[in-house]
Amino acid sequence: MNTVLVCATIFVGLPWVILHYVTKWKTAPKITDEDERLLDEMQMLARRLEDRVMTVERIIAADNPDWKPGLGTAQSDSPYRLDRDSDRQAGSPFERRN
Repeated sequence: MNTVLVCATIFVGLPWVILHYVTKWKTAPKITDEDERLLDEMQMLARRLEDRVMTVERIIAADNPDWKPGLGTAQSDSPYRLDRDSDRQAGSPFERRN
């Protein structure tokens, strides 16, 4: 009985599992040419924006030696701030500043 079970597992079960996942892999959605083009454009835009931010940070650092680049170092007049603990709290990641 054990021999039959082992043979059934090897010759029926294992190929069935392999073919099942091969079929799932082939039917999975693939990235289209348009999606790839859009991703390339977004990557170029992100690089350009990063260059601009670095340029602005260099200009600010040249004008104000006490300024240090980084998130949250500059105090803005905006009544909203990004709440870093929002993953642990319910609600919006932006909360009103008092």
